[in-house]
Amino acid sequence: MQTGEPLGSGRSADVYAIDDAWALRRYRDGRDATTEAAVMAHLAERGYPVPRVRPSAGDGPLSRADLVMRRLSGPTLLQALRRGAVTPAETGRIVADLMRRLHAVPARVSADPSHRILHLDLHPDNVVLTPDGPVVIDWGTAEEGPPGLDWAMSALIMAQVAEGWGLAPFEAAGVREVLASFLRHRDPAVVLDGSDSGHLAQAVARRAANPTMSEAETAALGPARALVLDLAR
Repeated sequence: MQTGEPLGSGRSADVYAIDDAWALRRYRDGRDATTEAAVMAHLAERGYPVPRVRPSAGDGPLSRADLVMRRLSGPTLLQALRRGAVTPAETGRIVADLMRRLHAVPARVSADPSHRILHLDLHPDNVVLTPDGPVVIDWGTAEEGPPGLDWAMSALIMAQVAEGWGLAPFEAAGVREVLASFLRHRDPAVVLDGSDSGHLAQAVARRAANPTMSEAETAALGPARALVLDLAR
């Protein structure tokens, strides 16, 4: 289908305007977005803050790589943090609250009662501060599994930013504050330890195998893991 002006680009997808109310997200590699749309619809039906999705834009066929969703207005949580509109402590608490709310929703497919929907990429740049409250975007990595893996993955991602992306000292300190707040507000049942079979080790292995990561990000995995363990204590 035809698209309008570009609205943004991520590592694997581009977002285009359809009209004032709707946008189209398209994977550059043609990846199927059908399951992603189903996950978002499942969450929206249960009151979780995600962009509303629809199966058709009404003006042409969609490819399986296309996801039509409601346009959002407002800055990302990361943008708000950089502008000083929210503090690092507030930022970490908001992300943790969204994580806890996500894991309160029953799984869509899994019959395991301990499994929940996992975002696996939930961090301040994937939260939009709309007039109606924070909304979580970018569900392409979503799976179902143990909630501890989701907490570990988000913590590791934020720790990588603090440890390996050449931030100015004051920026790195701010990210550490965000991470510390996120971990302080985590579900008390979530254990993040240094065991080889724990959720943090699984998160490190997944990130190491991610082909979209830069050399600097990969090099930061060891220090990032150590930072998460230190702050989790």
